[in-house]
Amino acid sequence: MSGVVMLFLIFDGVIHLTKPVPVVEAFARLGYPLGASVGIGVAELLCLVLYAVPRTATLGAILLTGLLGGAVSTQVRAGGPVFDTYIFPAIVGLLLWGGIWLRDRQLRALIPLKSAE
Repeated sequence: MSGVVMLFLIFDGVIHLTKPVPVVEAFARLGYPLGASVGIGVAELLCLVLYAVPRTATLGAILLTGLLGGAVSTQVRAGGPVFDTYIFPAIVGLLLWGGIWLRDRQLRALIPLKSAE
């Protein structure tokens, strides 16, 4: 799970740095200055590094959750489509936390799954 999230976020961070045409169009549609793209990409990749390192994975997950929340907020404000606005970020968030939950014993102890009784 974590690998899928990391691959997607590496791709997303890199396209924010390289600014291909779809990113330029999205920033214009969302009302953000294109210059913010590099800062967003750098922040995303730094949070991803924290997520990838076991000692800082939980901090990285928290920061990436904030990044996803900002993306949702932007899409809501711009009236984005339901999938882009709610469903896709929720899937990424579930994979993000599911992956860290599976690989971190302390997090599993903090948030245990209860059996149905």
